[in-house]
Amino acid sequence: MRLIVLLCLALGAALWLGLMLGETSLTVSQLVEAFTRPDSAPWRILWSIRAPRAVTAAVVGGALGLSGAVMQGLLRNPLADPGVLGVSATAALGASVTIALGLATAAGAVEGAALAGAILAGLVLMVLTARLSDPQSLILFGVALSALAGAATALVFNLSPSPVATSEVLSWLLGSVANRDWSDLAPAAAPVALGAALCAWSANGLRMLTLGEETAALSGLPMGRLRAAGVAGAALLTGAAVALAGVVGFVGLAAPHLVRRWVSDDPARLLAPSALSGAALLVLADVCARVVPTAEELKLGVVTALFGAPLFALVSWRAARSWRG
Repeated sequence: MRLIVLLCLALGAALWLGLMLGETSLTVSQLVEAFTRPDSAPWRILWSIRAPRAVTAAVVGGALGLSGAVMQGLLRNPLADPGVLGVSATAALGASVTIALGLATAAGAVEGAALAGAILAGLVLMVLTARLSDPQSLILFGVALSALAGAATALVFNLSPSPVATSEVLSWLLGSVANRDWSDLAPAAAPVALGAALCAWSANGLRMLTLGEETAALSGLPMGRLRAAGVAGAALLTGAAVALAGVVGFVGLAAPHLVRRWVSDDPARLLAPSALSGAALLVLADVCARVVPTAEELKLGVVTALFGAPLFALVSWRAARSWRG
């Protein structure tokens, strides 16, 4: 509980930074006006532009952090993240096809296509989870699914009818929470809540898997259903995150490792801290994307990759040392 309280404070501080910092600097008098005069220009900047953007980043980061913790517990692999089973790639494929077909102008079309792609991948993985108890086999299938979806996305680029559509697809794939408003969060509420509930229900199964497949099978827990719930929850969370922000990498990998040492590597106790650390991490990454002085604002996926790639290398190095040992 102490760790959760500290992470909530860190998330609150990150959200405050997301509210206070941006391309437009506000004076003290303007900040007072933003809190006291609704519909003033400073009020609109804070509550109609920055606040929904920061909250969207927190929701996306929390979803990715939680799904990353579930994937690492389910597959018993510290290098697993929401994209390891191909869910992110299939969600991105759905959004890319929708943009390339010129359907992006329809309200919610891109977001719905991304979520549908993630759900489709989740259903396939749930069927495989019931048949494959070996996590390595599931990882291999996930790699194949991710490669197939990536190749199909590249085909979308290749066959894109116009440079404008190509640019829009690329912008989506780089990830961003810019220009999000409160109405964008409403459709994601249900899949995020359901995904989080499924992940929470699978927690005991994740803990039992640390003792090995045979022990888990003899525990009396419905391990097949718990595995399927974990996969379905991670797929829903990842799909909702991609629908809100496009493809944002490394948060699902980094967030669990930032808090793992304080929960004694217990997968069940890792879930809530991972969600909170992922939320704070992505809000801070979005603040960096906004305040870095560049001609064009950095894409959120670029910022997380710049920070996440070194962490991925460090985790890989430590895992390699443990495997050699």
